[in-house]
Amino acid sequence: MDKVVVVTDSTSNLPSDVVSNLGIPIIPLKVHWSDETYIDGVTLDSEQFYQWLQEREDFPTTSQPSAGEFVTFFESVAEKHPSATILGVFISSELSGTWLSANQAKAMLPEINIQIVDSRSVSLGLGFQVIAAHQLAQDGVPLDDIVAHIQRVRDNTSLVFTVDTLEYLHRGGRIGGAARLLGSALNLKPLLTIKDGRVEVLEKIRSRGKAIQRMLKLAEETLDGRRPVAAGIMDVDAANVAEEVTAEVMKRLKPKQFYRTAVTPVVGGHAGPGTIGLGFYTEV
Repeated sequence: MDKVVVVTDSTSNLPSDVVSNLGIPIIPLKVHWSDETYIDGVTLDSEQFYQWLQEREDFPTTSQPSAGEFVTFFESVAEKHPSATILGVFISSELSGTWLSANQAKAMLPEINIQIVDSRSVSLGLGFQVIAAHQLAQDGVPLDDIVAHIQRVRDNTSLVFTVDTLEYLHRGGRIGGAARLLGSALNLKPLLTIKDGRVEVLEKIRSRGKAIQRMLKLAEETLDGRRPVAAGIMDVDAANVAEEVTAEVMKRLKPKQFYRTAVTPVVGGHAGPGTIGLGFYTEV
């Protein structure tokens, strides 16, 4: 049976210990600020980035890896794992051109077995799929069964987050269906989600505290007494609040697996400082 090697991109926001322990190859996206280009989670310190984000008048942009960079990435993985099939699970094609670049590179490498999956999500909504795929690959599960399983993980995943302001999503062009809240509603702390690969509004809420409590309540309602297979808390420069929410998640949801992660600059630059997210999925 051919081996399957799972790869992903830096917007999966996998905790560093998970990446280290599982050995999952990750291709980073990029942050462009003024005349400088930084590698997501590698050459730009998150603390410095979020300080700049609040202090500087100019705004950063982000970009996906080029097809050429993907070619180099896939070749390096194939060199380490000869004859293996590379399964790439990447950020939603509605949010980034990463999926497109990966497919362009695949077409340029007919000698390497590559399959590309659109996660239709981001951050741990993507990360859950990657971890599940990696675990199945390690168990020798066939490729088609792995892909079918992670599609079920995707369909059973909830990703809810509250932002301190809609300004960053708006400026970064990733606001999706939340655009209808712009204008008179910039002071809202709305609950947002990823639906059909895009940012959409769940509810309009006036304070972050109430938004976080509603986020936890919605999770309990969705789970209806079930324990999630996995859950995770993500934050953008809001570690103290995230730790408090983590304690509530562990007490109220009792996940079988839990992940705590800080969002890297590419995703955090679009969500903005103060963002808190909760992701979880049920049995599939």
